[in-house]
Amino acid sequence: MRQTAWNRSRRLAAALALAAALTGACEYGPAATGPGARPAAQGTPVASRAPAPRQAAFDEREFREDVRTAETLTDDFWRRHWDRLFTGEYSSPRVVGLYDGRDRSSAPVCGGERFEPDNAAYCPTGDFVAWDAHLMRSGYARGDAWVYLVISHEWGHAVQNRLRRGLVSPAAELQADCLAGAALYGSSDDGTLRFEDGDEQELVDAFKVIGDRAPWTRPGDHGSAVQRLRAFSRGGEKGVRACFT
Repeated sequence: MRQTAWNRSRRLAAALALAAALTGACEYGPAATGPGARPAAQGTPVASRAPAPRQAAFDEREFREDVRTAETLTDDFWRRHWDRLFTGEYSSPRVVGLYDGRDRSSAPVCGGERFEPDNAAYCPTGDFVAWDAHLMRSGYARGDAWVYLVISHEWGHAVQNRLRRGLVSPAAELQADCLAGAALYGSSDDGTLRFEDGDEQELVDAFKVIGDRAPWTRPGDHGSAVQRLRAFSRGGEKGVRACFT
């Protein structure tokens, strides 16, 4: 993904490609999460049944640039569109960003508990978002779409926390996936984000990792990989309002 323009017709084609890939989502990886946080993508990404592609040398500079871009683009999308979608004023969550989950003393604190390693979460009590550096680097090594998905999902929880309670779905994780899709594809419509060849498959692969059947998620907490990809695709194809119907 890159910070530039993208044609609307490509957006619709990508949404259809994601929908067509729903049946392939089935692989997961382990992690844990502390109380009080709203986690979405924990655990070290693992390979699917297909052999992993050969990886180029990890580019730390590009990784950090993509993390910053994902943060900025997602925040800008909600700031631009808030007045058209919701009442009140939009305020940005605080971005703690990358933290070292291997150093417990440096992990962010939410509700009196420190974030666990290999976690990404929104903390409603502190109104901040944060993501473990190892988790983000592990996913990024398989494709840059990973950081955009994780960050836009957590921002979705921040959006939920700014809405009246009746608008937040009981299936809050799936709604956050939908909001993530709406923000990323909406940014492409705004001309601030371009999806590159292979990004759609990277998103499908990411959902294989973060589905609900992983041993580190509670039953019914997030939804299966198929459900999550379907929710993301719905937001991507139909926009924010589709996440509230």
